[in-house]
Amino acid sequence: MTETLEEILRRFKLIETVREKFTCRDCEAISQPPAPFHPTPRGFIVAQSLATILFDKFGMHTPLNRQSTRFKAEAIDLPVSTLGDQVGHGTFAVMPLFHLIERHVLAAERLHGDDTAIRILGKNKCTTGRIWTYVQDDRPSNGHAPPAAVYYASSDRRGETRRSKWPPSPASCRPTATMASNRCRPA
Repeated sequence: MTETLEEILRRFKLIETVREKFTCRDCEAISQPPAPFHPTPRGFIVAQSLATILFDKFGMHTPLNRQSTRFKAEAIDLPVSTLGDQVGHGTFAVMPLFHLIERHVLAAERLHGDDTAIRILGKNKCTTGRIWTYVQDDRPSNGHAPPAAVYYASSDRRGETRRSKWPPSPASCRPTATMASNRCRPA
């Protein structure tokens, strides 16, 4: 048996949909077929492409300027501002799912918290932000609830962020604080 790894390059195609308007001579009504579905309002990116952009940003930590450069290399003009708009609309679209996961995590019998410092690259300077992580995992104690995690980001360390997200009285809570050793690098 021989295994061979081959790469099939992805292809982009622009689909133009012509929606003709029809008028009825008898009742003078105008009808037109509906526009194709797009996951974002007035968007032009289909759901699969939007999912790829969101996964690259949040799952693979690829900044939008790098994604824009990669699209330019494939002869597609997607500026960072357009990608940012699509990410904003995409994250808004999955907020109901986030709230379900958040409710599941914060209702846990045991909750683990983490406060991590991260470097945020701004214009000509770096600032220190925070990522607040809450994890529910009852597998070590033979629990039956599925493990899950919720992340919150903050551009500062003010207590409002932590106090507003921390549940009022968990049964068993182990907060930890770790410092990330990330260096601030240009994207």
